[in-house]
Amino acid sequence: MEKKKEESWRDYFALGEVAGYFFRKKDPSRPRNFNLRMMHGINKISILMFLAGLIYMILKRVM
Repeated sequence: MEKKKEESWRDYFALGEVAGYFFRKKDPSRPRNFNLRMMHGINKISILMFLAGLIYMILKRVM
């Protein structure tokens, strides 16, 4: 039986994948069309709005 690795707070708040989504290099082999660009743009806006709301809720709870 394998032991399950204990998860720490750092694991829950790891934002590396989110940062990689916003700051990745352009891949020339990736297809480029209008619909795909708009989809990714809307996804980025929704992630930012979610993080802003989360920060607002945390600050509201703390203060």
